[in-house]
Amino acid sequence: MAYPTQYRYSREHEWIEVVGTAGTIGITDYAQSSLGDIVYVDAPKVGDTVTAGQTFGSVESVKAVSDLFSPVTGKVTAVNEELKNAPDQINEDAHAAWIIKVELSDPTEMNSLLDAAAYEAFVSEETGA
Repeated sequence: MAYPTQYRYSREHEWIEVVGTAGTIGITDYAQSSLGDIVYVDAPKVGDTVTAGQTFGSVESVKAVSDLFSPVTGKVTAVNEELKNAPDQINEDAHAAWIIKVELSDPTEMNSLLDAAAYEAFVSEETGA
């Protein structure tokens, strides 16, 4: 799996794409394939604050419920409402199906996230592949 190089990745398997101080957050292809068929996404509301390393919602699959962890701190500016009726969009293309958008409070938090090559190495270590 090639991970988009313009994204940064968390060790909890979320991705973020940042333009200026606006970030778009989703889960990685590795995460969605580990979960299986996604049937529900619980996301915060516009105006809520998310904190780096803290849960901001969950993804429910036929196998399990998994917490979502924010890679950055900021205010939610948009929620992907399409996921309410079609959460399987994440299974179809995890790197295109965003969950929330945030206005970053501290853009330097991006420095602690993994680039695509480091994330691929992390997944390989985690899976023993």
